Amino acid sequence: MFDASTIELSTAALRNNIAFIRQALAPGTRLCTVVKGNAYGHGIGTFTGLARRLGAEYFAVYSAAEAYQLQKNLAQGVAIYIMGDVDGPALEWAVEHGAAFNIFELDRLSQAIRAGRAQGKRARVHLEVETGMHRTGIPSQELPLILESCKTHADAIDLQGICSHLAGAESGENHLRIAAQKLRFQEALAMAAAHGAVPPLRHLACSAGILNEPDTLYDMARVGILHYGFWPNGETRQHYMEVHGLKEDPLARVIRWRSRVIAVSTVPPGGFVGYGNAFQAQRETKIATIPTGYAYGYSRSLSNTGHVLIHGCKAPVRGMVNMNCITVDITDIEGVEKGDEAVLIGSQGGESISVASFGDLSDQLNYELLARLPHAIPRVVVDQHP
Repeated sequence: MFDASTIELSTAALRNNIAFIRQALAPGTRLCTVVKGNAYGHGIGTFTGLARRLGAEYFAVYSAAEAYQLQKNLAQGVAIYIMGDVDGPALEWAVEHGAAFNIFELDRLSQAIRAGRAQGKRARVHLEVETGMHRTGIPSQELPLILESCKTHADAIDLQGICSHLAGAESGENHLRIAAQKLRFQEALAMAAAHGAVPPLRHLACSAGILNEPDTLYDMARVGILHYGFWPNGETRQHYMEVHGLKEDPLARVIRWRSRVIAVSTVPPGGFVGYGNAFQAQRETKIATIPTGYAYGYSRSLSNTGHVLIHGCKAPVRGMVNMNCITVDITDIEGVEKGDEAVLIGSQGGESISVASFGDLSDQLNYELLARLPHAIPRVVVDQHP
């Protein structure tokens, strides 16, 4: 009610993006909606509720903490899959609540067996195999032992999937590394089959994978950034649009971040705006103050470089981005008043400010900028495109 800014999530944009993703998937490939990092900054509760209404039924997070938050916001019958951090009490919680999780070491498998037996439930697990990412994953020499252990302890283990993670499928320079990963994953699948373990969900593809490496599509694809209307990188976007002869971006940004003007003032020629001497007015300058600064995810590196939209026009940031506010130049924008909407990301009138524009002007990537948007900013669902 009294918030400095609001993030809007567009139903129409997400519906468009889900349709785009589904047409890129192979027939029979299940869609796993990745909502780690607070749904890439979109708000895990609000975004997953919207995605659920649009047909999403399988959600992936990184940690048990995220799974716990997600479980509170979703109705029964929706599958949750934890890709990373789930150990100790967190693993016990996951078994109790039926959340699936990755096994990438024997110790975690042992924990899962103990938790399943103690609770009288089968732990739902996916075996993450090492194929070249060198982060987490079962080495090929340890896979037979883990497969046998899953079979031996089938009363406590429900083997639901086998997976790996591509190390840079968005870039052509990683082609040889990705090719080697695909081969190792096929070898792991053959090893699993030889041990009589053919889980229903074999999965390797991510957002970049489904677009650039379609032969990585198996039973499921874990798709994150495409849901939100962003490409894994510019190279992927350019390649896809060239191959398909597209002139306009087929994705739609789900997010729109808006605030408001809380004050309008006039700076005389020679006057400085804000702290220090980062900006000195060369003419009489009208300044609007907006109550959103680096404490709210608007990077300090956007000082004197960023823009916001007011009355459908770009108003440049003047002076340093403060903790709680920014000041923008509205000298050439007619009729700006206290209370007027200011758009930090999204469209207004015929203009737009993309997250990529932030990346161009700051030292942050799209992914980083989105994930850093504070949880405390309210997220609301709207019908229109942002």
